This record gives sequence, structure tokens and C-alpha cells, in this order.
Amino acid sequence: MRTNIDIDDTLMAEVMEAGGFKTKKAAVEESLRLFARTLSQGRLRALHGKLDWEGSLDDMRRDR
Repeated sequence: MRTNIDIDDTLMAEVMEAGGFKTKKAAVEESLRLFARTLSQGRLRALHGKLDWEGSLDDMRRDR
């Protein structure tokens, strides 16, 4: 998808150098992936202690 956005030049340069990115596109895409993964992990953390667990982890590991 082609999109035009105004991004702070200093921030872009910092991300490109820190991540070793050769293009702005690569820096933006990887940053978006990281942000999406972070949000997903937060949603998983919010479930901690809210799900009922039945079974034995030891049995589950033996069945592998």
C-alpha cells in the first residue's frame, strides 16, 4: 500500500542507524511489525490468571 506520511527526520535516522536499515521503507515496516507484536503480547499478558487450566504439563510434555 502506498502511503505518504511526514516522519521526523531525526527519528528516522536514529531508527535506521540503530536497526541497521538501508531504506526508510525497511525501517518503517520493521517498526510496524514490532509495534503490532508488542500490542499482541500485551493482550496475551492481560489474560494472565483469567483462563482456567485443566491437565498436567508433565503429561503434556511426555506426549510429545
